[in-house]
Amino acid sequence: MSYSSHISTSCVSVSFRRRSTTLLAVLLTSVAAACGTGASAAGANDSTGSLVGDSANEAAAMAAKHAYLDGINSNDLATYAATLTDDVVYVAPNAPMMRGKATVTDWVSGYYEAYRTRWEKETVEFVVRGDLAFEHYRYRSVDTPREDGPAAGTPVVADSGNGFNIYRRSPDGSWKLARDAWATETPPMQP
Repeated sequence: MSYSSHISTSCVSVSFRRRSTTLLAVLLTSVAAACGTGASAAGANDSTGSLVGDSANEAAAMAAKHAYLDGINSNDLATYAATLTDDVVYVAPNAPMMRGKATVTDWVSGYYEAYRTRWEKETVEFVVRGDLAFEHYRYRSVDTPREDGPAAGTPVVADSGNGFNIYRRSPDGSWKLARDAWATETPPMQP
């Protein structure tokens, strides 16, 4: 997977956006089902939608959320890859679904080779259920072409949109990102 799919973000067709919306709806349904079938809740939801009653578990999941964003913004493949499960799935705009750490890190490697990236995420909702944590977020990103990279000479790419993450606790107690799907709000370029 190359960085070129990222460059064409603003050239997305309306039909692709409809397919992306449908895919996102299917993903959300799967997330809801997965979260609903996890370990039973020990407490009630607070006003942010987070499960109260297991603060240590929630804190560990939140730490994974911050580590993942820090990993992206490190622009260092090893730091970033350490935040992912082995079976991670990415659903990115203008790219086929990616499954597995090797596939995702290969795609991100091309991205890091072409750009220095900076992402900001605002959590809209964060819910922890057993070994799963679900996050709905809004994002803003700025990708600056590297002078010595394959995107050198191209404009800075700014984007914003929404996404959903699923974090999973492993048997050793560590939390990592298992799923990330996002949709851009950048309007398509007119032909």
